[in-house]
Amino acid sequence: MLIGLAVGSGLALIWPMLNKGVSGVPSISPTEAVMLMNRSKPLVLDVRDEAEFLAGHIQGAKHIPVSELAGRIKEIEKYKDKPVLVHCRSGMRAKTACTILQGQQFTKLNQLQGGLESWQEAKLPLVK
Repeated sequence: MLIGLAVGSGLALIWPMLNKGVSGVPSISPTEAVMLMNRSKPLVLDVRDEAEFLAGHIQGAKHIPVSELAGRIKEIEKYKDKPVLVHCRSGMRAKTACTILQGQQFTKLNQLQGGLESWQEAKLPLVK
């Protein structure tokens, strides 16, 4: 019983840290992402490859593959101090993109938890 209590207490203490993506970048649910999009009009940055993007993406998303992001920062520089919602298919490339953006002093980053897979599981729309 003491072990269960210790594990539960430990999880309660570290849970807030687990909800952060890369170095303090909030990982937000699809529902939270929609609220952010409605409230703050963020840059929605899709870092998947071109074929994935063309197969379906969030309306209004800016497409820059993570492999090209460092060389294309100037295209999104005006968003350094504005909300940015970064996503890929499942979250891994978005983490890499957030690291790149943090290195370029982007200050209001958010990562879509679970990527576009979670967006689709929540039955949210995509456009082609």
